[in-house]
Amino acid sequence: MQQILLGIDRLSTLVGQLFSWCILLLTGVIVYDVCARRFFAAPTTWGYDVSYMLYGTLFMMAGGYALSRNGHVRGDFLYRNFSPALQAKFDFTLYILFFFPAIFAFMISGWHFFADSMAQNERSMFSPNGPIIWPFKFLIPLVGFLLLLQGLVETVRCVQAIRTGEWPQRLSDVEELDKQILAAAEAKGAEALAAEMARGGEAALVGAVQSAQGPASRDPAPRHPHS
Repeated sequence: MQQILLGIDRLSTLVGQLFSWCILLLTGVIVYDVCARRFFAAPTTWGYDVSYMLYGTLFMMAGGYALSRNGHVRGDFLYRNFSPALQAKFDFTLYILFFFPAIFAFMISGWHFFADSMAQNERSMFSPNGPIIWPFKFLIPLVGFLLLLQGLVETVRCVQAIRTGEWPQRLSDVEELDKQILAAAEAKGAEALAAEMARGGEAALVGAVQSAQGPASRDPAPRHPHS
């Protein structure tokens, strides 16, 4: 079971990391369009359409990846103080009552939205070229399916945490620097860490973070970030 869960984590990670390259394409399109308009008085006729499609693709295709890393925004000022089992009960209830109904509605309505667009060979109305946009709309049901898969994984993890009282392992690849610094400060003491940073600068910080993480910080990752 754990290998299946981690396999879906890897799928979400692969999709998220693959489509993260859209940010570079988006940056290039915007820079080119601005320079062409500002310095050569030759604005593109396709820049706006390409930019919102790239941004929408980046935003949507990262959804499953963010869910696999518990990266979505949540108000957890009370939640973080709960035991793992109680956290899992809250998460499980919210997944059943809100997440899955919303995802099914998203997938069904998104599919009809895409099918209607494809049937009429819909084109953009925002530029003279009017590029075809129905392939872009296919991302809606596709993203819904990917989120559904990852949501099932997270629900299974909730059940495991309720039974065992501990969050199961999950994959990780990056972690916010502030979390790493807090972990290092907790392990070494805030004053000792500050003294090391004063003496050794950035290199001392990197060493302190690595020593605080240890080998357990690699895949599979530490348990649920709020446990």
